[in-house]
Amino acid sequence: MVRLNIVLAVLLLASCVWLIRSSNDARRLFADLEKAKAQSHELQIDYERLQLDKRAQATPLRVEKLAREKLKMFNNNPAVTHYVATGASAASGAQP
Repeated sequence: MVRLNIVLAVLLLASCVWLIRSSNDARRLFADLEKAKAQSHELQIDYERLQLDKRAQATPLRVEKLAREKLKMFNNNPAVTHYVATGASAASGAQP
């Protein structure tokens, strides 16, 4: 009878240790899940902000302004004709 009580006590202690360990694992996994959800929310906010910035940077007026300033482009006008010389014709026309 004493041996049975000792075996049952050992099994009880083993099940208590297993219960505590599984509870601790569940708590840790839940904390990791909450941390991942918070990070996902932060990334979603960053993505939306970047999408808004992209839309603001790609407005037609801003693109036209950059084309005029940085690329020295101008509007096409039927009243003004601009001729573009190719490399071969420009080289032959430059030499007398």
